[in-house]
Amino acid sequence: MAEAPYHDRDGTIWLNGVFVPWREAKIHVLTHALHYASLVFEGERAYDGAIFRSREHSERLHKSARLMGFEIPYGVDELERVKAETLEKSGLSSAYVRAFAWRGSEKMGVSAKDNRINVSVACWHWGDYFPDKMKGIRLMMAPWARPAPHTAPCEAKAAGLYMICTLSKHAAENCGFQDALMLDWRGQVAEATGANIFFVRDGVIHTPYPDCFLNGLTRQTVIELARRRGIEVVERAIWPNELANFTEVWLTGSAAEITPVSEIAGMTYKPGAMTEMLMADFSAHVRRKNVA
Repeated sequence: MAEAPYHDRDGTIWLNGVFVPWREAKIHVLTHALHYASLVFEGERAYDGAIFRSREHSERLHKSARLMGFEIPYGVDELERVKAETLEKSGLSSAYVRAFAWRGSEKMGVSAKDNRINVSVACWHWGDYFPDKMKGIRLMMAPWARPAPHTAPCEAKAAGLYMICTLSKHAAENCGFQDALMLDWRGQVAEATGANIFFVRDGVIHTPYPDCFLNGLTRQTVIELARRRGIEVVERAIWPNELANFTEVWLTGSAAEITPVSEIAGMTYKPGAMTEMLMADFSAHVRRKNVA
């Protein structure tokens, strides 16, 4: 059965201090964020009634807003309360949680310093980001590159930075792939369109250093879990000509969680013991079970 469109669902959404019926959570077509991408957001997952690394997500939302030149009118503590209440009202114990803030419709044009800052939180059921992810997903090389850090606020989780991600993912899907591997402006491996990437060679994990893309919270968690196991994790520059030398590859992100990769542009990989162990450790960790 086809999934219901996001504008036509039951439930409630928190919007600017109050809960409103899902279908009534609307903005004007001349909202600044719609035209100039002045929006920041967080994607989070709740497991067994608890939002994973919730406070760090709330803190990052505030950081993103400051990088975009505005302040969120609700503090971190207030956001934490609102997210928990929104999750409770959703009736879901495991869910996707999205908190976001944007400039409103008071003025149009590039400059909109005095526009109202709107804030909203929504929760919904979202299963695996990639269907049949245990088979491993296939990536092509993205037609767009991540920009240099002096050209965009790369430490912000901001809507405008995802334009090239959407273009790259659509290009991949049009060619029969599930996602795309993005290089950066130097030609180094960066990330997928919405997730960080890890590689394995000779028992060592390698991952690009996040100097022009988000240092994801799931990425940080996986590094911590690996090191807790005594596995060496190397953050470094990775070049495309190295891709054929790795044996295992996976993506990480709040939506993707840990997703194995079976192919990058004709080079094949097989999810192995390292991938499976960290997937199991991550599943136990987010559900607050003991992990070695």
